Amino acid sequence: MSSIDRLVAGFRAFRVSNFEHRPELYEQLVSQGQSPEVLMIACSDSRVDPALLLSARPGELFVVRNVANLIPPYQPDGQYHGTSAALEFAVRDLKVSHIVILGHSRCGGMEALRHTAMGGGSDREFIAQWVSIAESACRCAHPHDLSSPEGVRLMEHAALKVSLGNLMTFPWVRERVEAGNLELHGWWFDLEKGELWGGTEGPEPFNRVA
Repeated sequence: MSSIDRLVAGFRAFRVSNFEHRPELYEQLVSQGQSPEVLMIACSDSRVDPALLLSARPGELFVVRNVANLIPPYQPDGQYHGTSAALEFAVRDLKVSHIVILGHSRCGGMEALRHTAMGGGSDREFIAQWVSIAESACRCAHPHDLSSPEGVRLMEHAALKVSLGNLMTFPWVRERVEAGNLELHGWWFDLEKGELWGGTEGPEPFNRVA
């Protein structure tokens, strides 16, 4: 069975066990539209599916996935901004109550950032520029260097803090946060240990939450 055939078979199984098993849920999602309370900004990595990791139901998460789960700063310059567009829709139209940035260990985007920070070059047209959003995170590995596992972990945590800070550069995000209508969360999933860690934009280290 090819990869595509397996996915089609998987959809058939979903339709029987999920769609047909809970018709009232899908009827509600069609008739009333979506009203998720959580915007989840996750990595494109195939190993880190937020709906699967969090056992979320359809309609529960508004999900944006990009390389290294990064948030760029507010920059309304008329160019193409997919992540910012999704953020705007979730905050201003869906009025989500929570934004969760979900990072993870062994992230390829973070590895590209680390490689560049250690003097390596890149022949990719888009990746190096994109991950440079979190360039300042490379300086947060101290006292460990970026060649050590602990240094990489600290860099990945720091990159989440950079994105949390960038969220606050969006005026309509800041407005809702300061009004108490929106909460920001940084989560980091440890692929090796199956643990979830959480932190904020501040100087406090990440702590295990599950």
